[in-house]
Amino acid sequence: ASGILKVDLNCPSNCQIHNTHFFGTDRQIIRRGQAFSFYALIPEHSVVFPSLLLVNNSSHIHQPKCISISVFPPSNVCIGRYILNMQITSCGHTYQRCLGDFYVLFNPWCADDPVYLDNQAHREEYVLNEHGILYEGVHKHITSRPWHFGQFEDGILDICLKILDMGASYHHGSDRDHCWRNDPVHVSMVVNHMVRSTQSAVCNENNDYLKGTKPFSWNGSVPILQQWYSGRCRPVRYGYCGSLASVMCTVMRCLGIPSRVVTSFCFPCSIENPLGINEIFDSTGKNLCGKDKLWRYHCWNESWMARRDINQCCGDWQCLDPTPLETGRGSACSGPTWVRSIREGELDLDYDGHHMFSRVNSNYVGWLSQNNAKRTKVFCDTWPCGQRLITKSVGSEQFEDITGAYKYELGLTIKKIFLMSSLKLPWHSFEPLPCFLSLDTRKKSSVPPFLLFLPRKLGRTVRSLLSLLFSKLDKAKILSCSPQDMDVQLNWLLENLRNENKTLKFNLCAQIITYSGFPMDQFWKDSVNVTLGPREVKKIPVCISYNQYGSYLCDHNIMKVVVVSDPECGEVLMVSRDIVVNRPPVIVKVRNFSYGIWDLRNIPGDSYWPLPKYNANKLEILYIFILSYCFFLFLI
Repeated sequence: ASGILKVDLNCPSNCQIHNTHFFGTDRQIIRRGQAFSFYALIPEHSVVFPSLLLVNNSSHIHQPKCISISVFPPSNVCIGRYILNMQITSCGHTYQRCLGDFYVLFNPWCADDPVYLDNQAHREEYVLNEHGILYEGVHKHITSRPWHFGQFEDGILDICLKILDMGASYHHGSDRDHCWRNDPVHVSMVVNHMVRSTQSAVCNENNDYLKGTKPFSWNGSVPILQQWYSGRCRPVRYGYCGSLASVMCTVMRCLGIPSRVVTSFCFPCSIENPLGINEIFDSTGKNLCGKDKLWRYHCWNESWMARRDINQCCGDWQCLDPTPLETGRGSACSGPTWVRSIREGELDLDYDGHHMFSRVNSNYVGWLSQNNAKRTKVFCDTWPCGQRLITKSVGSEQFEDITGAYKYELGLTIKKIFLMSSLKLPWHSFEPLPCFLSLDTRKKSSVPPFLLFLPRKLGRTVRSLLSLLFSKLDKAKILSCSPQDMDVQLNWLLENLRNENKTLKFNLCAQIITYSGFPMDQFWKDSVNVTLGPREVKKIPVCISYNQYGSYLCDHNIMKVVVVSDPECGEVLMVSRDIVVNRPPVIVKVRNFSYGIWDLRNIPGDSYWPLPKYNANKLEILYIFILSYCFFLFLI
């Protein structure tokens, strides 16, 4: 009676051609700018009219009474879920039948799509790869852990479209109220705005997560999105920058936009002065809690697209940060920001360009607070912030350093030009510093490279300090030892640059620092008097036992060791070093297959203990895996 005898949507073939078969072949999921076809068996002498908004379609005879219908969604069609209806006129009668629904996604394989990526290896990595790596730690000791994006898991596509539906109010009342889904720029803005609502991003100062899940225990985006969806779109507790950036990467890849997670080490978070981060220390070297925080690392998302709004003719990486960061006007997410505009200092070209520029070019200033509430500036470094930005390499488990995409190499004239134009500072306010030769290597190593070009006033202060004494931490690493004796061994190097004896008193301290820069308890402190002869270099060993710091470890097991000279001796000198205490892995080996499981207990160390090799049958292998899984849950 309907006039249609049979319909074959040809889902397996269409999904394979459109590179969407990873979602499964039971649904019609296609990419725009590329045709898909289906077959219909209808009575003879019938005229077919497929009904679909904003698409071109055609039909031709495939077999007697069987036609092949090809539908071509243009490369600028809105993404989302569509209903396909077929209208048939036969013998003066008109019939209409709903053939079902199908999904339209962005197409990085189509040259006419703004998200087009011309490298197949890059498409496989940034669109099709469900497994990634998050990089954490500090810039001198980078740690990593796997993350499962799971953009092709069951139900994730519907959840991603639900996120777009929930974010429709973002463009409500604007001229793009109904057509923003065809533009990856506006889609990314909505996703960036909405991802923060999927998780409660917190930097818990007391490590109290009794009302939710610990933010660092997540290892994939799928449980977060499923919990958000099943919980009536309420925020999932708790998350942090790494999980937020990874969830956004999952949503963007699911929608067809090439994306990746980027980690920046030494990330400043300042409310008052975005171009300067201030940390305050007392006379013992203890880091006092102030308004500014220097995050040890921060993660955000990069997505590939051509920006028509800024006249880009081809695609490039755009920075999107879903983590709400405090600004002078409250908390806000940033992006999309063209990565190249950050490097070139074109702050007025893009969304929130000034925020991202300040995050990777901010100064790091240290202040010493004395008993009389007087504060003395002890150092000002232009090098630490944004000194290393990395992401997972294409087709490899190693990381790729992309710092050069965000900022020019320190010392280049072109970097100084862009920095001065962005900061609105004149060139004559800067002058070079002389280089002091190290006595042992005779190379320019006594003065860090970031001290070679400083403001004129600060330059005089640094010279006066260096002419008296220069001190630094030479080495900071954990030596190989047993689990019961994981002591932190440091070598503290002192060098007298004068031709006369010098005696100074130094205060040493160590305290736990969260990844977000919040100082925790000061668990160790000491003081030492040092006398140096003319031009003498002295190496002083420093040892912090595991019994002193083990019970205080939290988050990423980061401790900060500070050495500061006593202010009563005159000039103030200060050096510091962040130390990451490794967690040993547990390696389970079964018939030459190795499975690495990270032990989540706060046991430091830089070695692992492989379990003995054991040849087992299938039942024994299953038994071993069950025990290992139970052991892993017990540790969590």
